[in-house]
Amino acid sequence: MSGMRKALKILLGLASLSLAALDPLSQAATAATVLSIGDGDTISVLERGQKLKVRLACIDAPETAHSPYGLASRNQLKALLPLGSTVSLRVQVVDRYGRRVAEVVGKGIVNLAMVQSGQAFVYRQDLGSGDRGAYLAAERQAQAQRLGVWAVPGGMTRPWDFRHGGAGRRSAGAAPAGASSSATVSSPKAVQPSGAMTTCKQIGSFARAQELLRQGHSYLDRNGDGVACEGLR
Repeated sequence: MSGMRKALKILLGLASLSLAALDPLSQAATAATVLSIGDGDTISVLERGQKLKVRLACIDAPETAHSPYGLASRNQLKALLPLGSTVSLRVQVVDRYGRRVAEVVGKGIVNLAMVQSGQAFVYRQDLGSGDRGAYLAAERQAQAQRLGVWAVPGGMTRPWDFRHGGAGRRSAGAAPAGASSSATVSSPKAVQPSGAMTTCKQIGSFARAQELLRQGHSYLDRNGDGVACEGLR
């Protein structure tokens, strides 16, 4: 009888290994080196010799074009993740742009630290992949202390509203149903600091589009490859 139990344990172990091999996201967190910081919730890393883009799970940071919040958020993430530093990625899913959506662990969970510092909102539609209670408590504390995005009562315009050119709701932290995450762009429009919308067609020049991208108009880069308005080439 004991022999049958041992055989069953071996078979179950082999099955688990086979499933892990088929699904790389089911494996343990992997080490990666930070290469660059895109904005307050997007980074590039080198993992096993492969360059990857990573979106920080559970949070949504201000857009770079949303002055001064976007730059402050990006600078905070740069401080938490110095270039060349080693982090662990707890990958939850790969989004439609091929980016890893992950909790990034350096000196603690970086995603959570961004919320604690008031440099990102909790993205409630993505909370299934993290410690919901910890993220929500961190946001409440940042709001009470009026840190970063909470410097104004109720908080600044939410990133998901800003991306769509609206003033949005200041008092609610949850994204509306169907709202996109920071990795999602539905049109080739750029959100200007003034709130005006400009399309790639209106810009008309590929070189000018790259200049605007460098100035922080990140939504001219639809697929997140670092090139704006590729159709203007």
